[in-house]
Amino acid sequence: MANPESPESSKTVQDYLLSVYTLSSDGRSVIAARLAEALEVAPPTVTATLHRMTRDGLVTVNQNKEISLTDAGQARAETMVRRHRLAERLLSDILGLDWAEVHEEAHHFEHVISPRVEERILEILGNPTTCPHGSPIPGTGARQSPDATRLESVQVGSRVVIERVSEQAEGSHELLSYFERAGLLPGREFDIQEIEPSNELMVLQGDGESVPVGMAAAHTLWVRVLASDLPLAKLSA
Repeated sequence: MANPESPESSKTVQDYLLSVYTLSSDGRSVIAARLAEALEVAPPTVTATLHRMTRDGLVTVNQNKEISLTDAGQARAETMVRRHRLAERLLSDILGLDWAEVHEEAHHFEHVISPRVEERILEILGNPTTCPHGSPIPGTGARQSPDATRLESVQVGSRVVIERVSEQAEGSHELLSYFERAGLLPGREFDIQEIEPSNELMVLQGDGESVPVGMAAAHTLWVRVLASDLPLAKLSA
């Protein structure tokens, strides 16, 4: 059983649980150094907090120093992620905040949303299943598409629909702002017009406009391939 925590300590644990959950959802192995980077804290701080979370049965650390959520940790993480993504929806859909701003602003709300308020937000918003950036809201039944792949891996001649923006990108207001200006939003369809490996650049075609996307940025966009000019055998390679 977890030990009683001060409000500030509890908020810290919630932030860690959310980060472990979202990093794992992006298919990234979770290690202390990556957590320190995501949370912008010193490595010794991460080590100390992980020690408490392990003691309280929220995470485990294997011999490769990879961090995983326990069943109890998973349940608490899903609660935090659900409240964060609902807060993003509330800020975007009801208050009209900019799409690129709501991720950061939601961090100020997620810790104070009670179960009763959470239920009311769901009702007001019409029971959304994803956040504004396309990620599923835990507890709604929504799941990440098993066919989704990172944009950087798609070949020329393919037509794709953007599924979601990774949490890695959500941490960068500058990158989110570019995605918003370029129309690289969940639900939008694009053709892969050109790939320039030497310049680490992809060029997409959408609504008659060419949209340049650096490979680093393409790595943070999850898409689903709708059609391709390539043979099926080559696509599955």
